[in-house]
Amino acid sequence: MPDLPLEFKSRMKALLGAEYPAFEQSYALPPQRAIRVNTLKIPVEEFKKISPFVLAPTPWEPSGFYVGGEGLGKTVLHSAGAYYVQEPSAMSVVPRLKPAGGERILDLCSAPGGKGTQIAQYMEGRGTLVLNEPVPARRDILAQNVERLGIKNAVITCAAPDFLAEIFPDYFDKILVDAPCSGEGMFKKEPNAIPEWSPQNVEMCAARQKQILDAADKMLCGGGILVYSTCTFSPREDEEQVQNFLKAHPAYKLLDMQKLLPHKIQGEGHFYALLQKTEGVRAAGFCRLSRTIPKNENLNAYKLWEDSTLKSPLDNLILQNGMLFTYVDGVEDIASAFPKQERWRIKQGVLVGVIQSKNTPFTPAHSLATRLTSKEANSVEVDEKTALSYLRGLTFDCPQSLKGWYLVTHAGLPLGWCKAVNGVAKNHLPKGLRIL
Repeated sequence: MPDLPLEFKSRMKALLGAEYPAFEQSYALPPQRAIRVNTLKIPVEEFKKISPFVLAPTPWEPSGFYVGGEGLGKTVLHSAGAYYVQEPSAMSVVPRLKPAGGERILDLCSAPGGKGTQIAQYMEGRGTLVLNEPVPARRDILAQNVERLGIKNAVITCAAPDFLAEIFPDYFDKILVDAPCSGEGMFKKEPNAIPEWSPQNVEMCAARQKQILDAADKMLCGGGILVYSTCTFSPREDEEQVQNFLKAHPAYKLLDMQKLLPHKIQGEGHFYALLQKTEGVRAAGFCRLSRTIPKNENLNAYKLWEDSTLKSPLDNLILQNGMLFTYVDGVEDIASAFPKQERWRIKQGVLVGVIQSKNTPFTPAHSLATRLTSKEANSVEVDEKTALSYLRGLTFDCPQSLKGWYLVTHAGLPLGWCKAVNGVAKNHLPKGLRIL
């Protein structure tokens, strides 16, 4: 059992009374492990047929399952984006938001991406999903998860909430604020969070949460839904934060508020509040990206590759500095809303590949591979042993008849590109994505 901070224990005893011994005893149990099946790539029933785990459903999310064992992030199916490893009670928040296709939705504090990618599943590739992470290094982790899970309609931004509020007044239909917090629900899962805890840190987190919520208010349209969540048990960061927000913003009404405690559930605990903005307007959208391929001879290399590799042409293509991007219909041009000097903050669209010059062959990007299926590209299906070898960066044998670029798949799910030459499939998986 972790050595909990004395001041934390005193506060929880005062809050829980006779329930406190059960609460404290929950820390003697191992952390609950769970996964969320990525329904953008595979239906839940199909995943059950190939799952390497014994699955037990969570009560909050239809695609969520308790699992046992270690190394959940080191399997072929994980690399293929078939599932996301997520703390089970954290799955309770997004269903309260009720995301739907065609909406404008913001996940304001998104990294590493658990709740944001869960929102994407509900949107089913339709609508504009903005995933924001102010810290560049964490933004990159978020982008990797978005890529692995094959999400097409996400726009990743890297900006402070108050900066975003200037860009998107009254814009979003729904906003999730999964706020940075004192992390009391992480004490068992991440013991290094314990020495970082202090009453002063709780107050600092509460002040930051207020600023984030104030920015979220400016971006939510009239009639819109805001969900505020934390993985802490502090009333200062939870119930008091919500009540203070309602006092400062009378246009909101509280629809629901729940605190999940680890001695009452199979999970580490979570808090959420569901609010609706009853007044205000909905801002007009930005322009939608359309097919704008420039007349450039460098595209000839891509056309040859497309003709031989893809089974259907890509739409909405844009060439920028030798990099070819494709965009999803209906996703608004978020980058155009930012000042030019700030557009480095944006990751929008799917990188298809690189055309360095008219004499250089087109090189497809891994980000495209993760968004394709064997129905959309020529592919080579491999067994689990070969898939693991591929994920370690090795080549594998293939039929002599195969020539050029192929999508490597396992159980029909994409792993990355290979280039077939003389019966050998040369590995083109990025080095940073290889598993040991």
